This record gives sequence, C-alpha cells and structure tokens, in this order.
Amino acid sequence: MSSNIDMAEAVRLLATEKGISVETLLQVLADALVSAYKRRPGAADEAEVQIDADTMDIRIIAYDIDEDGNWVNGRDDTPSDLGRIAAQTFRQVMNQRIREAERERKFEEYANREGDIVTGIIQQSDSRYTLLDLGKVEALLPQAEQVPYERPEPNARLKAYIVEVRRTSKGPQIVVSRTHPGLIKRLFELEVPEIADGVVEIKACAREPGHRTKIAVWSNDHNVDPVGACVGARGARVRMVVTELRGEKIDIVPFSDDQPDFVAKALSPAKVKEVRIHPDTGVAEVIVPDYQLSLAIGKEGQNARLAARLTGWRIDIKSESQLADEEAGIFPVEDEVDYAEGEWVQNAETGEMEWHAADGSVVSAGEWEAEGAAAIDSEDVELDAVTEELAESVVTADEASPIADALSEVNGEHTPEAGDEP
Repeated sequence: MSSNIDMAEAVRLLATEKGISVETLLQVLADALVSAYKRRPGAADEAEVQIDADTMDIRIIAYDIDEDGNWVNGRDDTPSDLGRIAAQTFRQVMNQRIREAERERKFEEYANREGDIVTGIIQQSDSRYTLLDLGKVEALLPQAEQVPYERPEPNARLKAYIVEVRRTSKGPQIVVSRTHPGLIKRLFELEVPEIADGVVEIKACAREPGHRTKIAVWSNDHNVDPVGACVGARGARVRMVVTELRGEKIDIVPFSDDQPDFVAKALSPAKVKEVRIHPDTGVAEVIVPDYQLSLAIGKEGQNARLAARLTGWRIDIKSESQLADEEAGIFPVEDEVDYAEGEWVQNAETGEMEWHAADGSVVSAGEWEAEGAAAIDSEDVELDAVTEELAESVVTADEASPIADALSEVNGEHTPEAGDEP
C-alpha cells in the first residue's frame, strides 16, 4: 500500500514540475501499460487499464473481439507482477509522452496569441533568420520579417509581433515579425493607456519598415485628444515607440470621416490648400502651394506613398502653378517614342534569334540586320544627293566677280580697280 502512495505522490510531483495535469500523466501511464500488456504471451485482443488516482490501484480489463469488431467478454486479467511491469513501462515511455504533452501544452498556449507582441532575447542570428528566446520556447524571426539594416545584437532584448504559430514534431514553431504594421499598434497599446482602454483607436496604419510610419487615430471621447494622447507629455510616449523601432519616424494624424480632410491631414507635415475627390476613378487630387510641393511628395515620394496607403486613395499632388497652367490649357511637352510591340524568340531548329511582332509577322536576326543596313545605305544616298546639289549651287570667286560688277552698275555704284583715283 505504501508503494502505491509513493507512486501517487511521485505522479503529483512530476505533474507539478512539468506543468501537466495529473489526469494527463495517468492517461499516459494507462496507454503505456496497455502496450506492455499486449506484448505478453497469451494476451487478449484488447485491454483497458483502470487507475485509481487516489490509491494508484491498477487493474487491466481484457476483452475479446467478435466478428463485428465489438469488444466482448470483459474480464480482469491483471498480472501478478504488474508492479514490475508498470515500473519498467513507466520509465520507457513516460519521458517521451511527457515531452509530447509539453509540446502540445506550449502549442495551445501560443496558438491563441497570434497578433500579440512578445519580448525575447536574441540567441542566434545569421543571414537567414534570428532566434529569440521567449523563456519556455524559441521564436523564429526570418530575414524577410526583419527591418532592413537592423543588426540584431546577441543577448539584446527585442520586441516582436507573432504572425504565425506552427505545429511541428519538435514542438510549436513561433514565427515573429519586426516589419508587420501590427507591431506599431501593439507598441502603442503598451505605451498609451487610452488605446489599451479602447478610448483611442488606431484606425489605419501605413509603414515602410526602418524609415517611416503613418498612423491615423480616433477618439471615442470628445474630451480626449487622440493625437495628444499618443504623443504624450513632451513626446514621451511616442519617443518610447521610436526607440523600440530603432529611430523609425512616426507621423500621427487624426482620423476623419470627411475624406478630403483626411487626405489633407495624411499628407502632414505638408500644408494642403485643396483636395478634390474623384470617386469614379479613386483619385484624390491634392493642390498645394508651390513651396510645399516637394514636402508633400517627400523623399523619393515616400510621404505621398504612405498617405495613399493610409487613406486608400490614389493621390495626385499638384502645385498651384501646375494647376493654373492646366486650367489655361498649357501642358508640359513630353517626348513621345513609339516602340514596336513584340519579342525576340530563339528558333528551336536553327538556333537563330527571330523577332515575333505583335501583328504576327516574324523577322529573323539576319533580315533585321539587312533591313537596318539597307536603311543606313538609303540615308547615305540621300545625304550624298543633297551634298551634290549643294556643290552644284556653289559659285566660285571668279564667277562671282562679273556678277558683282553688274550689280554695282545697276545700283549706280562702281567697283574700284587698280589705278583709279579715290
């Protein structure tokens, strides 16, 4: 009896240590004993193990299987040396089943945390991925989910966004991201109590990781300024987010149901004079002062690009001068170049390259070169004819002298000759 009590205590201690319920461990033991029983000579077709959790009394009920596959003739077939069998079997399979139960528990723990933020310690980093130690499990930060030019330092703490939890034979694989827009929202939830409480909402987010982010915020309480709540006293709250993002710039703009107003605010810090919405084309035409044009567009178009993602409109930015020229019918002249449509394809039989035009005609590379040479020869012939014509029209100096004398007499002038007095 004392051995049963010791075994029950051992099961409870093991369950507490591994974070697994006693019922789970007892089920593991029961399954292992069924496997051990079936390997014994003369064992029944099927068996069921009954374990009393309080006394740890173990019984094996054996069954036969009839023609229909039903379990029949249930009887107690507990071996006399069950204690020794149980101990051996328990040692053999318990560790394996415990690992499986731990993996399943960890998966269930993180499976519902997709979209959540976690803090880990960088353990390993190479060109393909970075491993984060989350305590009980490791998270995988792939290269595609890392911010460009961000160099993870070993043993440094890093916050990341859970994008996926995969079930694998080695346990749950947690994939995290540093580029996901959801990371911005979660970081602001940590720093801004109004967002965590639901008073302030982040309506939209547009991000170019490592460079710049725009978020649109809205307040459900007219007494709470959503932008001020996110910025914090002297910018303390947004500064914490920027620090975690390694200096990434963040623009916080107020959300508005008035689309022209929202587009104008999304282009902050540029000052917008007018916004014209064209619902049929999905274009927002934005008019800005001339000196604000470059600021509205941003470096390499970044400000306009983020504003377009934030609002969902295609943004066309024009200065006042450009708008005035268009209204006056003055448009910039653009060089138009017509390109033939088609493609070069290698002939499978001859190996020669052929031009397959869009109209269905096919020209070999040799014919192409011949046509080009013929065109050049034609241009040379035309150039020679023009040169010859110009040469024929040239008047020599001897021929020009009598003509000049005649013109002088007609005009009442006389061309001076040698010996004439002045």
